Amino acid sequence: MNLYNSLTRSKDEFVTHTPGRVEMYTCGPTVYHYAHIGNLRTYIMEDVLEKYLRYTGLDVNRVMNITDVGHLTSDGDTGDDKMLKGAKREHKTVMEIAKFYTDAFFEDCRKLNIKRPDVIVPATSYIGEFIKVISSLIENGYAYEAGGNIYFDTSKLQKYYVFNDFSEEDLAVGVREGVEADGNKRNKTDFVLWFTKSKFEDQELKWESPWGLGYPGWHIECSCISMKNNGEYLDLHCGGIDNAFPHHTNEIAQSESYLGHPWCGHWFHVHHLNTEGGKMSKSKGEFLTVSLLEEKGYDPLVYRFFCLQSHYRKGLMFSWENLDNAAAAYSKLAAKISQIDNTGDIDKAEADRLRAGFRAAMDNDLNTSLAVTALYDVLKSPVSGAGKLTLIKEFDEVLSLGLLGAAEKIKNKNPEGDEIPDEIAELIEQRKAARKEKNFALADEIRDKISALGYTVEETREGTKVRKA
Repeated sequence: MNLYNSLTRSKDEFVTHTPGRVEMYTCGPTVYHYAHIGNLRTYIMEDVLEKYLRYTGLDVNRVMNITDVGHLTSDGDTGDDKMLKGAKREHKTVMEIAKFYTDAFFEDCRKLNIKRPDVIVPATSYIGEFIKVISSLIENGYAYEAGGNIYFDTSKLQKYYVFNDFSEEDLAVGVREGVEADGNKRNKTDFVLWFTKSKFEDQELKWESPWGLGYPGWHIECSCISMKNNGEYLDLHCGGIDNAFPHHTNEIAQSESYLGHPWCGHWFHVHHLNTEGGKMSKSKGEFLTVSLLEEKGYDPLVYRFFCLQSHYRKGLMFSWENLDNAAAAYSKLAAKISQIDNTGDIDKAEADRLRAGFRAAMDNDLNTSLAVTALYDVLKSPVSGAGKLTLIKEFDEVLSLGLLGAAEKIKNKNPEGDEIPDEIAELIEQRKAARKEKNFALADEIRDKISALGYTVEETREGTKVRKA
């Protein structure tokens, strides 16, 4: 597989430190609010990448953090941090906010068919690890104390700006949007490893440390969580392009200074979801969530389909018109699949040719647009219905568009075109299972339940037919 590497700024063959195994880390959410669909584009593309690596036979260990502490709006520690801001907004404790929005994030992931990582670590559970690594950095001369905080000293590095997609002038302060310079720093690019009590009035979460009561900076958490759960050599680090600097740059600086050797070989960055007003963000009021899409009548998987039609390294323009086009294409694709008869033998040679087309697309820097085209190639191919359904299921294990489920729903529509309610569809499946096990008494009981809900069941040569009574 050739995958673009932000570190080398070229498409490189993806290789791992341990043959057959991928140590993968993805930056998780800061759980102070709902994730917007721009955030979720990154997680969708990371999910496709992970599933494709598994599809090719690799053993993947995917680790993700949950930022439930800190993540200040500036390295100068000005204003509220995001978690405290969320707590004040909703009159809850920081941990109540963290729990609610962590659950909300994973519910959005479920709706989008995003697999849960193998290891999920809340930052608040790793305070001891942060202190251990920071202490080592101080001891080895890579960090210093100033103004009550512990800073990483970037002057100790041979090269700090490892992602050269930026100019040093553009990164003069070395922090995120809306930042103010921190007078405690020896160098403009130094960053905070630990904030102490001298900086806080209302901070709810703080811990004892060798440097005083306080809490960790944002960057240290990902390094420590990855090193603990992925080991000293990380194969693949993923995240949004806006994290390349300063977050990922700082991760590399502190991790390699701590370990004494190169840390991560491959960096995968997903570009922004844009609107006419520019990059989507919570602060601009363009706050589109999965729940809002559902309220407007869109299946969340239509948004996933929309994302997969564009390359992850290109900005994606969101508009309701564009989403409507994706919804129409998704519906047509599911309708075509619903018409396939599950009959015939599978032509192995033709199936292998179609698989090769799918893999060629994915091996070419995760070209999901061409991978979707490979689905249409299956539909147009001369392989049998059984062969087509087998390949669609196989490819959709990676793309995770729920196509066979969507096709089944179309099949279950009654003559008036009304979709069978989920409750009825579930009973139908239970009845099918009972009949398959020759438990006809249970099957009859379920049929009576369906009748009581206003539907009739008829067994035909084509299968079970359900109609509104």
